[in-house]
Amino acid sequence: MAQTYSNILLHIVFSTKNRDPVIDQELRPRLYEYIGGIVRGEKGMLHEIGGTDDHVHMLLRWRTDEAVATLLRNLKSHSSGWIHKTMPKQSGFWWQAGYGVFSVSQSQLRKVKAYIQGQEEHHRHRAFKEEFVALLKAHSIDYDERYIWD
Repeated sequence: MAQTYSNILLHIVFSTKNRDPVIDQELRPRLYEYIGGIVRGEKGMLHEIGGTDDHVHMLLRWRTDEAVATLLRNLKSHSSGWIHKTMPKQSGFWWQAGYGVFSVSQSQLRKVKAYIQGQEEHHRHRAFKEEFVALLKAHSIDYDERYIWD
């Protein structure tokens, strides 16, 4: 085949260090816009972004020639650096080291997008820790809860 064709859709979830509630209503839209710029700069396509004061969900289309780990390393370092530089009061802002990445089929794109859009409402009834463990279970990912949180 002369070209590469792909539709790699990913649901990525990551939290602030110790799940500190530092992504307030004022920061959230600016942070999401900045993250979207990073994804575009890395040649990905962000379909949706959302979350709450302690974590972020992204639905994106990713490329075949770069590791997801590279995207997340760049995204976390650049976004936290931007926050520290432009918002000195947020000097304690850090991302948790790890993340969850889950494959999404095209047929589930709208469902995952709606799920991310409903994060505020969703977390009125369920804590992030519960949500993340449920995602791991739903995707049949083995885990040891002693090592999920930093």
